[in-house]
Amino acid sequence: MKKSLIVLSGGMDSVTLLHERAGDIALAVTFDYGSNHNKKETEMAKANCKELGIEHVIIPLSFMHEHFKSSLLEGADAVPEGHYADENMKSTVVPFRNGIMLAIAAGMAESRGLDSVLIANHCGDHSIYPDCRGEFINAMSEAMANGTYANVSIDAPYTNISKTDIARIGKRIGVDYSKTYSCYKGGEKHCGKCGTCIERKEALHDAGIEDPTEYEG
Repeated sequence: MKKSLIVLSGGMDSVTLLHERAGDIALAVTFDYGSNHNKKETEMAKANCKELGIEHVIIPLSFMHEHFKSSLLEGADAVPEGHYADENMKSTVVPFRNGIMLAIAAGMAESRGLDSVLIANHCGDHSIYPDCRGEFINAMSEAMANGTYANVSIDAPYTNISKTDIARIGKRIGVDYSKTYSCYKGGEKHCGKCGTCIERKEALHDAGIEDPTEYEG
């Protein structure tokens, strides 16, 4: 019996996890919090779920766009260019985003009789995003288990591996990365210059995958 819910953005990492664990996943949940790239990512999430025959729901979180501070919520021009290692990339943090999404996912999982929530955070996220770090994931998992009758826990198998490692998994199981979206600016084509575009390029290259992404310019 399928017992997992996955938090699915439509980016490389969560789509890889969706395909890798498809046999265990009963429900995929995408959160629309008003980011620049939500629309394009959601299209990809929906397409991959349809391909795999997995139920997909979209949960609106408009309050985050209205009340939270992040360049991801302020339009394409607000998103800095450069590598994730650069200090200016901290502006892309959406405060406690994963905490909010995981809390909702825990309630949805228990409501559906599911006992685990899959999330595709990885070690490349750790320096910039506090709610992607192993310490946070472990603490949030304990809180979710303590706060649900079903002891719902987090399953985060990519926490200690890199995006390149994730791409290698995708290559092995045949993930089509043209059906994923990563750009923080949210355009029809990837900008190729923001942190997540650069990380995407590097991961695909280092994993030996021909990049199927359409970039501007």
